[in-house]
Amino acid sequence: MSFLNKLFGSPEKENSSETFWKNITSEDDLNKAIEESATKKVAIFKHSTSCFISKTVLKNFEKEVANTDKEVSYYFLDLLAHRNISNKIAEQLEVTHQSPQLIVLENGKATKNASHSDISVSLL
Repeated sequence: MSFLNKLFGSPEKENSSETFWKNITSEDDLNKAIEESATKKVAIFKHSTSCFISKTVLKNFEKEVANTDKEVSYYFLDLLAHRNISNKIAEQLEVTHQSPQLIVLENGKATKNASHSDISVSLL
């Protein structure tokens, strides 16, 4: 492992190997997340794979999730690969686009959202 990988993390983990994530890659996936929020709290993490800040926030959030027992479904959106879905989220949930961003859904509506260093499990 190179010095830079030790310092900044290895690129092969970019899409996150954490098992709690459900990927959003289509409007159907987004609709499933919204539907699921009728019975369970849902968190959507919007991540820019080219942004060091977003990668750092993602890693910190994953560590927090690993140490919590909150009953939440976690969805992950690679917004560079799926910018159209990111735009749909902003439009449909009436949340201004940011990156990185965590959006909390309950009963089909965005109830909370945060970006950058404000992203935390405490929002859930």
